[in-house]
Amino acid sequence: MSLQSFPDNPVPTGAAEQTVMTADGVRLRAAVWRPEGRLKGTVCIVHGRAEAIEKYYEVVGELLERGFAVASFDWRGQGASERRLQNPRKGHVDDFVEYERDLEAFIETVMLPDCPPPYFVLAHSTGGLVCLRLARRRPQAFSRMVLVSPLLDFGGFAPSRGFINFAAGAFSLLGLGDALPPGARIAEVDERGFKGNPLTSDPRRFDRTIAIAKARPELTVGAPTIAWLHAACRAMNEASNPAFAAEIRIPTLMIAAGEDKVVSPLAIERFAREMRIGSQIVIPGARHEILMERDPMRGLFWAAFDAFVPGSDG
Repeated sequence: MSLQSFPDNPVPTGAAEQTVMTADGVRLRAAVWRPEGRLKGTVCIVHGRAEAIEKYYEVVGELLERGFAVASFDWRGQGASERRLQNPRKGHVDDFVEYERDLEAFIETVMLPDCPPPYFVLAHSTGGLVCLRLARRRPQAFSRMVLVSPLLDFGGFAPSRGFINFAAGAFSLLGLGDALPPGARIAEVDERGFKGNPLTSDPRRFDRTIAIAKARPELTVGAPTIAWLHAACRAMNEASNPAFAAEIRIPTLMIAAGEDKVVSPLAIERFAREMRIGSQIVIPGARHEILMERDPMRGLFWAAFDAFVPGSDG
């Protein structure tokens, strides 16, 4: 599926689309950009749940301006990658190992053969947790990682992780893993109003995301299934063991949003303390999607990124 361009959100120049096949036979969409002039390496943008490449055009452009090649892909079950359920708008995996397969296939098929080193990762939310899981097994995968609002525990909008894990596990044992949680439904695009949204305080960037969904509804994903929630809880439970953080050998900067209600800023702070070569900053006032926030908050993000990633000079 071709990348969609929009009047106020055009595809950055030079996009090269690719198809990636995972070890378990799932087709993923990927894209690569190369800037003009001397290359400083490659930044791999790793999305959160329910996101697509189109959402990150602005970020791609900002990285190209910094002299980095950029590579990204859509997770299985979202964006323009393959979906396995009859209802394609359900967000679903049975285990986060599936996401690790996606990331490894992207590394082997796109990053290593087609992109210049050194390799850096810029991951959001669910993507941050998957990158941490992979980093334990492949400590040479990336030179550095920048994780924005990584999913290490649920935020204030959700019941406790223990309750969700127990309930989702019980429903999954009853064969209901592909179903949506009780009371959940897939909202239509027109229902997603800006007021009270937990993702961003920037109305222009919020509307830009909605415009993508209206123009390409097939890219969108709704609520996660019970099995997805159970898989996420198991992955977060594993990450909550202090030994997990201590085993990561890739220098990592974790950036938390001060007003995050989707994931827990406290869990991010705790995890960063447990890392041997990790650090954390908090952007006050920011909601969950820091990269889609207002310019002053994004400015703080880019200042931290530029100070952490070698060769980045803004």
